[in-house]
Amino acid sequence: MKTILVTGGAGFIGSNFVKFIYKNYQDYKIIVLDALTYAGNLDNFPEKLKNDAQFTFKYGNIRNTELVDNLVSQSDIVFHFAAESHVARSIFDNVVFFETDVLGTQAVTNSVLKYNKNIEKFIHISSSEVYGTALQEPMTEEHQLNPLTPYASAKAGADRLVYSYWTTYEIPAVIIRPFNNYGPHQHLEKAIPRFITSAILGEPLIVHGNGKSERDWLYVEDCCLGLNRVLNSDMELIKGEVLNIGTGKSVSILTVAEAILSMLGKPKSLIKFSEDRPGQVKKHISSTEKSEKLLHWKPKTDFETGLEKTVKWYSNNRSWWEKHLWMRSIPIVLKDGQQVNF
Repeated sequence: MKTILVTGGAGFIGSNFVKFIYKNYQDYKIIVLDALTYAGNLDNFPEKLKNDAQFTFKYGNIRNTELVDNLVSQSDIVFHFAAESHVARSIFDNVVFFETDVLGTQAVTNSVLKYNKNIEKFIHISSSEVYGTALQEPMTEEHQLNPLTPYASAKAGADRLVYSYWTTYEIPAVIIRPFNNYGPHQHLEKAIPRFITSAILGEPLIVHGNGKSERDWLYVEDCCLGLNRVLNSDMELIKGEVLNIGTGKSVSILTVAEAILSMLGKPKSLIKFSEDRPGQVKKHISSTEKSEKLLHWKPKTDFETGLEKTVKWYSNNRSWWEKHLWMRSIPIVLKDGQQVNF
């Protein structure tokens, strides 16, 4: 029996991955560490999982080095998801992003180093946001890092910190850069669940700028399958590597909003345009060559199918998201002093 520690495991991608492991690995013990901030939610886990002896939840902050040391010492594999992850929120309150994303990652990485002999794999979940706007298409793992927001710069710092521990100490690290995930249990601050819930309620869908910014949208179940390939890959082939997890296709924000309205039978007149968000990435599109070569992984879900599944989930689970409606947007101050909700 192996033990997997998942930091930030009550968040969106983390909780989906925990449920994937629970479903597919009955002989694995799962430890989740989460501070249950606004984005972490124990309701993301079914009661059967929470009540299973295979599952252990620990409430706490990843900057608590004593707690992290204790949990890492019990583990064979560490998946590090824990992070503050909202771009607009990082503009509103950037200090906590560097405390959690950089210093928290340092705490976890130091523990992995301390128990290096027992840790088989340390998988750090970075973000495609570290790249900034695409300078080449598709964006390979060698694309320069040009973070455009405090969130992106904090993730870039954590990304390179983990890499430095690999080069200095040869810890068994792999860095994963997922592109824009979407799917069930995603916080309403993100574009797709915000659009879906607004459409269900007959409220305006606020599109920043002209809506032409493009993202590489990855259905969260496909992301979990990619992480599963990391879990099962020969460590000698992937140790120290950086790997994109994306589809290689991009779709504009405006197209996403229009597709959601169409699926819900709502008029396009619900789309309203506002000021462009500071630090807006104009285009993200992932190269998939390296993940196909090293992980033998490709996404299975096309965007339309994944979006239909997501719309259906939010339509059928209003009790999960209605209590979070007040967190769909956050006020930030623009460089001209104007306060705008994003």
